[in-house]
Amino acid sequence: MKDMSVNIIRCEWVGDDPLMISYHDKEWCVPVHDDRKLFEFLILEGAQAGLSWTTILRKKDNYEKAFDNFDVEKVAAYDSKKVTALLQDAGIIRNKLKVAAAIQNAKAIIQIQKEYGSFDAYIWQFVNNRIIKNAFVLLSEYPAKTKEAEAMSKELLKRGCKFVGPTICYAFMQAVGMVNDHQVTCFRYNEV
Repeated sequence: MKDMSVNIIRCEWVGDDPLMISYHDKEWCVPVHDDRKLFEFLILEGAQAGLSWTTILRKKDNYEKAFDNFDVEKVAAYDSKKVTALLQDAGIIRNKLKVAAAIQNAKAIIQIQKEYGSFDAYIWQFVNNRIIKNAFVLLSEYPAKTKEAEAMSKELLKRGCKFVGPTICYAFMQAVGMVNDHQVTCFRYNEV
């Protein structure tokens, strides 16, 4: 890991929050091919809707505990008792629609896994199994969504997924490294 005390150039959005710095330096735009981790980011990106990513990062460990380490089979089997417990858990975003979406998305992912062999095989097809490397200089150049994110959103919605609009899908694509959106001046741009 890079020494954070050294004057390292990072993406402008990072700021000086140690949690955001760590996320940026270790996870953001790093390719993910593990179904459990992909499901984790789908839940977290959906939970973020309308909130800041910092809020979600602060609750990430709580989400892992609350959602059984993002075990898709366990989450898909959640009953009303578990939903009630989740809605009382101050460690996560207590939004009925977002909790219901996590459960529904788990069920959809199980069907996708049966059809494609893995969620990874399904989700990476939206970028032709290749990382899209953008070359953004300014934050103002970042799109809120792309044609790939729109296609992903449309297909996930057809499969019954919730909280998977094009903007959420694009943030998901960044989180799991389907796109490398580090600014060209960022030290991670060529490392990822």
